[in-house]
Amino acid sequence: MIVIENDEEAKIGFAGINNQKLEMLFLLPDQRGKGIGKQVISYCIKQYNMNELTVNEQNPQAVGFYQHLGFKVYKRTALDEEGNPYPLLYMKR
Repeated sequence: MIVIENDEEAKIGFAGINNQKLEMLFLLPDQRGKGIGKQVISYCIKQYNMNELTVNEQNPQAVGFYQHLGFKVYKRTALDEEGNPYPLLYMKR
């Protein structure tokens, strides 16, 4: 787990990586659009050789963010990994 803090050391988000795959990335809403997510992704790529992620298809903001960073969809499922009706997109760089 990577805890994301601002300059005042306040926690503003977190990321989780497993086997070179980004499992989660969350930022507080007021921290979005500041380049923090891009910095976190860059860090994950360099430090953990992260090259893949899964994102909920129903989150177009996140899908667009990852596409902007060069990730492309290679697989889609109608259900999430727990069998719930949340379509997932699997993306690679």
